[in-house]
Amino acid sequence: MVLDMVAQFPAQQLLAFMAGALVLNLTPGQDVFFASACGIQNGPRAGALAGLGVGFGSMVHVVLAAVGLGALVAAHPGALVAIKYMGAAYLLVLAWKSWHAAAAPEGRAQAARNPWAIVRRGALSNLLNPKPVLFLLAFLPQFTRPEYGPVGQQILALGLMFACSGTLVTMGYGMVAGLAGKAMAARMRVVNRIASVMFAGLALRLVWK
Repeated sequence: MVLDMVAQFPAQQLLAFMAGALVLNLTPGQDVFFASACGIQNGPRAGALAGLGVGFGSMVHVVLAAVGLGALVAAHPGALVAIKYMGAAYLLVLAWKSWHAAAAPEGRAQAARNPWAIVRRGALSNLLNPKPVLFLLAFLPQFTRPEYGPVGQQILALGLMFACSGTLVTMGYGMVAGLAGKAMAARMRVVNRIASVMFAGLALRLVWK
């Protein structure tokens, strides 16, 4: 269904959408900083896994946007505020754990043993941020046309393309940050505290921006 819907778009319009999506995804935001923090603390593999988890969360947001739940959230500011504070609280917990993490490189060993825990953290970080679904509702309809088919299906197809490109970009950022953290592995306490400050900064950004 998604491929059939994508085939309905003129090539020029599809290229314009992908160019815009790539520029937006390359601009560092909360997802990039989260994956980078995980990479710095636990290595390139963890950074990539965190980016993958963020991508899973993004795809859920795409589905929500396609079925119109984003408009429902936007119409009820109380729900939006509650989700934002839940996300901020989760990031603050991660900040506290990182700040008090052991100076030995135990986090990297744990990341190797339980990679899905990092994927889950990435997905939760994205899902507890209500802004992506609102952004998708503002951005994606600009590229839809009634003559191409059901608008909901168009939003789903374009949104999945946007989420896939964003996932690859975020994984790349996480891996690069992981390489930087790997170079600092001898000073793990400093690395952990850098990650802690990044998580805390994300929490504040989520609430106040």
